Amino acid sequence: MKLLVHICCAPCFAAPYFHLKEEGHEIHGFWYNHNIHPYTEYKKRLESLQEFAEKEKFPLIIKDEYELEKFLRKAAFREQERCRSCYYERLKYAAIIAKKGNFDAFTTTLLYSKFQEHKLIKEIGESLAKEYGVKFYYRDFREYWKEGIQISKDYEMYRQQYCGCIYSERDRYLK
Repeated sequence: MKLLVHICCAPCFAAPYFHLKEEGHEIHGFWYNHNIHPYTEYKKRLESLQEFAEKEKFPLIIKDEYELEKFLRKAAFREQERCRSCYYERLKYAAIIAKKGNFDAFTTTLLYSKFQEHKLIKEIGESLAKEYGVKFYYRDFREYWKEGIQISKDYEMYRQQYCGCIYSERDRYLK
């Protein structure tokens, strides 16, 4: 299957990438993460992913648009629902790229994290699949959690300590 994978960061992509590749899928990465704060964090994550793509020689499509204001406008006064909007924006662009690029399906590394809302991601992905006419490939990549951590260490990837948005950064310090 020709599969477009929305990638939130290289460490979350590593284990799913190797498993999908081993299964014979043609994998193309897609970077679009308008939510990441601060800008220096955004750049570190993107650079780490670019290094991994170069080492592993997989195609990487980059929508390099730091749209913090867009994210904040959608999250303001709806902080408890911010993930819904954030997932939607990133998966919408993945669906658009998948449709335009004649991919068989699209998916996301958000499905690797045990901190993300899988049911909501699946719901949004399937809704966008219907809207754009391209399949959403749902797979629970959380089973590769420990393996992904080890791969990211072996590859000396930059490893962040929060999801990416200003709210998740705040939450990691408040806990």
